[in-house]
Amino acid sequence: MENFHEELRHKINSYVHEVYAVSRGFPKEEMYGITSQLRRAALSVALNYIEGYARFRAGVHKNFIEIAYGSLQESKYLLQFSFEEKYMSEEEYKKLFELAEDIGKMLWGMLRNMNREM
Repeated sequence: MENFHEELRHKINSYVHEVYAVSRGFPKEEMYGITSQLRRAALSVALNYIEGYARFRAGVHKNFIEIAYGSLQESKYLLQFSFEEKYMSEEEYKKLFELAEDIGKMLWGMLRNMNREM
């Protein structure tokens, strides 16, 4: 389980840093709009995963993982929107979206296992 946690934590960390890097190129008028929202959604994935991992009660842990998963879905939509608005290249979009998909599968697998254990 520790290897899984480290792999997921590493992927989430990479995702957040990539989102920040790509969003630096967004239009200045979006600084308080889509740029801020995308960054907050991506960072929320990391923060909720880490906080959930630190919780010992299963129900509380699961709640934070669900929030992380929800934030990931929000960030995926914002990536799509940003790509459609031509704020990022297709290459940047595909790279981020694939990473988000990998993270989503891992979080969803965790939630499925938690549901079985409860």
